[in-house]
Amino acid sequence: MQIWVGLGNPGSEYAMHRHNVGFMVVDAIAETHGFGPVRKQFSGWTREGRIGAEKLLLLKPATFMNESGRAAADALRFYKLGVEALTVFHDELDLAPFKLKVKRGGGAAGHNGLRSTDRYLGQEYRRVRIGIGHPGHKDRVNGYVLGAYAKAELDPLADLLGAVAAEAGWLAAGDDARFMNEVALRLQS
Repeated sequence: MQIWVGLGNPGSEYAMHRHNVGFMVVDAIAETHGFGPVRKQFSGWTREGRIGAEKLLLLKPATFMNESGRAAADALRFYKLGVEALTVFHDELDLAPFKLKVKRGGGAAGHNGLRSTDRYLGQEYRRVRIGIGHPGHKDRVNGYVLGAYAKAELDPLADLLGAVAAEAGWLAAGDDARFMNEVALRLQS
């Protein structure tokens, strides 16, 4: 079993914020692959399903970003899994908007959701970094990250979410390079 955690903040007022793109991704994956109903579990909302031969638990922590690592740790502990089973989807300032990179390990780079996950689980989990771009000056970062996507960004966002969900099988199978490549190819067409 794998646990895929989308980082975000709960509540309708945060739904379209750039910081919530992790929530958006796991929702798109669940819908595309026909995952089961939403359940309240592990201080968050979960959906179970399969992609190919892989059984997955999708988790959206309801703890707000600063404590999201606790929900991920609770889920791993419950299923008796190590951090190698964990994938975290999160927004990334240092990537161009709608670009995607996958890596294992690394620092938090000021991201409170990653900082929380690191605190509970260490740094060696897989991360799917979803580019939101940088507003240009560090004084504008907070408002930018906690701001909603602009109308002009909604179509590229929908394209990215669809591409990630459609190609999630490569990620489930552990072929991170193929996943990144296939997502990029879908976004070019």
